[in-house]
Amino acid sequence: MIRSARVRALFALAVVAVSLYIAATVPVRLGLDLRGGTQIVLETRSTPTAEADRAATDRTLEVLRGRVDALGVAEPTLVRSGTHRIIVELPGVQDPKKAAEVLGRTAQLTVHPVLGPAGTEDGTPAKSESTKAGSGEQVLPDESGQRLRLAATAMTGEDVKGADARFDPETGTGWHVTVDFDRAGRERWAKLTGEAACQPAGDPARRVAIVLDGRIISAPQVDPSVACGTGIAGGSTQITGSFDDAEARELALLINGGALPVPVETVEQHTVGPTLGARAITASAWAAVIGTALTALFIIVVYRLMGVLAAVALLAYGLISYAALAALGATLTLPGLAGFVLAIGMAVDANVLVFERAREEYAARVRPTGRSALTAGFRNAFSAIADSNVTTLIAAGLLFFLASGPVRGFGVTLGIGVVASMISALVVTRVLADFAVSRAWVHRRPGVTGLATAGRVRAALARRELRPMRRPRRWLAASAVALVLAGSGIAVRGLDLGLEFTGGRMLQYDTGRAVDPERARTALADAGFPGAVVQTAGETGLTVRTGELTDARADAVTRTVGALGGGVEKVRDELIGPSLGEELRRGALISLGVALGAQLLYLAARFRWLFGTAAVAALAHDVVILVGVFAWLGKPVDGVFLAALLTVIGYSVNDSVVVFDRVRELARRDRGAPLTDVTDRAILQTLPRTVNTGMGAVLILASLAVLGGDSLTDFALALLIGLAVGTYSSVFTASPIAVELDRLRRARRGAGPRRGARLRGPDRRRKGTGTGGSTGTAPGTGAAPGRDAAGGSRERTGDARVSGH
Repeated sequence: MIRSARVRALFALAVVAVSLYIAATVPVRLGLDLRGGTQIVLETRSTPTAEADRAATDRTLEVLRGRVDALGVAEPTLVRSGTHRIIVELPGVQDPKKAAEVLGRTAQLTVHPVLGPAGTEDGTPAKSESTKAGSGEQVLPDESGQRLRLAATAMTGEDVKGADARFDPETGTGWHVTVDFDRAGRERWAKLTGEAACQPAGDPARRVAIVLDGRIISAPQVDPSVACGTGIAGGSTQITGSFDDAEARELALLINGGALPVPVETVEQHTVGPTLGARAITASAWAAVIGTALTALFIIVVYRLMGVLAAVALLAYGLISYAALAALGATLTLPGLAGFVLAIGMAVDANVLVFERAREEYAARVRPTGRSALTAGFRNAFSAIADSNVTTLIAAGLLFFLASGPVRGFGVTLGIGVVASMISALVVTRVLADFAVSRAWVHRRPGVTGLATAGRVRAALARRELRPMRRPRRWLAASAVALVLAGSGIAVRGLDLGLEFTGGRMLQYDTGRAVDPERARTALADAGFPGAVVQTAGETGLTVRTGELTDARADAVTRTVGALGGGVEKVRDELIGPSLGEELRRGALISLGVALGAQLLYLAARFRWLFGTAAVAALAHDVVILVGVFAWLGKPVDGVFLAALLTVIGYSVNDSVVVFDRVRELARRDRGAPLTDVTDRAILQTLPRTVNTGMGAVLILASLAVLGGDSLTDFALALLIGLAVGTYSSVFTASPIAVELDRLRRARRGAGPRRGARLRGPDRRRKGTGTGGSTGTAPGTGAAPGRDAAGGSRERTGDARVSGH
């Protein structure tokens, strides 16, 4: 035992030391929703001549990488997602219009001789802008708007070797663009410029037009020093003009970017201002600090010295989680930050499970000590902790593999938090607790540990003779009523699907003064946006959600809101294409289906199909009620809500697992007891854990709801509702379903109780009845103590039974 304690202590010390080193040396990468910037999701499209397969998408990615590098963005990120999508993240870029324009161009670069102006002396166009049949001529406006007649293509982008923006203060040319040609391009360029040099200086026909995707990006005059028929030789040329640095770099970028192998289309776009990200970080940090402080204070009041040690272990949890996030190079998003805070409640859950089991052991033993009770508590609580955390890891894994964007970041931080919470509870807390209970002054004062008392909840249960499963169908009827009420909200009001699921555009503004949403809605309708959905965002903020909008139409929305609000700052701009919205809707349904199926399989493997079916039925109950409540409240059902929903599934399963784990333990000890009696005892024994864990989670979520800012309010609200519903369903939905299914199974086998038969429970006339412990009698179980083979105590309950034989 001493050796294992030393190993745990060394392991805990090593983990904390490594975490400190990583936290001090490796920064965490913040997502764009926290540091500000633009994310653009591009999707490659097939053409009659090129298929948008994986190889074409990879080549497109490399071309886009060159364009992004030329934009001068610090720390850009470009990754391929699937076969057809490319995700581009541009930190600090607040003008997505320009970025999307540069990235989305297919860059079909051509060079043309200029035949002359396209208008008459009075400015009337001489011919249409369409290509002249059979000649290859076309009419396009140059940079200044003058319409030029262009001859057929003389060169293409394949002839260009490279282009670069340079500054030459010595010659006085300032910023210019140097273009280099390959071997074939040298000859074509010399011929093209030699023919243009034969025209008089200043004549439009002395110009050469560089066209990109049907638009003249530059039409320079051939310098007077170039001889007619000779042209510009040497394979290099300079384009000069009144360029500033940005214009020269953009022109070089467009010439040098090359042609994309296949066209691309913007299917998703997010822009977050730096002030919004900074506010989100500050709000979430305050929520984390205050929520953790309240939770620590709560467990200290309930568990005294053990609570103090658990609070220290919570600090270790935070350190380990942060270090793991930094070491893995994961991106911390706003929902991920919420997951980081939320996992604090899971760390508290593991500690509460251990301490409640230790209290039961202390009450059950003849000559109890803090060390023996604590050791038994850790041993007996391990299976429940492992099962409940595995179910949460399943939810986190589904979020990572099936979700996208910031919601995927939530799955990452939630998974890291679960692992870190197990380390902090099972290793760090145990090392500290073992050290504390081995001190002589603690041994002399067992009450200071918090383990020698039953606790208020357990003491309250001991004063009452409760049998929750005496009439399980009443609880099922109450659950059915709740389902009908929630389902009617979905049927009557419908679901307000978020932007991710419908497609469209969402704009968020900070206005100079508060604007009434109804007034803004009327003004936008008058401006040509009758379908705009306007909601408040904070004290002086507005969000406007519409269908698909061009950038020009989005500017019109901004001007309308600015006129009402006395000035406006756009802090968020999101665009979701309709095809992506349909895909995300389908993915959400798949996520829910896979989540329920995965939980069923795991619970069936760990327990029995009976318990697994009951738990998954309770999960479906929780999902319907949570979605229905959001329908009645008119809250949006979006990607963040999906993350909350999957988290609620994990939380609800946690509570069901704890109850069923105790049912399994009690059933093994008293194999002949009816499931109704066993379930009654399991509920009463685990109820203190349920209450205390729920309080810890409520403090965390309430802090997020109040202090987490607008972005996390709905998320925290969904989790609060889900926590309440999940706690209820694990006791009063899952357990009654399990009891009824067992009754049906026994009735089919002819082994169930006969109608009218009475099942007599334990003898309640004995003294010292109470809720009971896992290996002995604690107050409130109604169990008489006995001794098992291991020297501990055990219960014998339900001595009077009627079989169905």
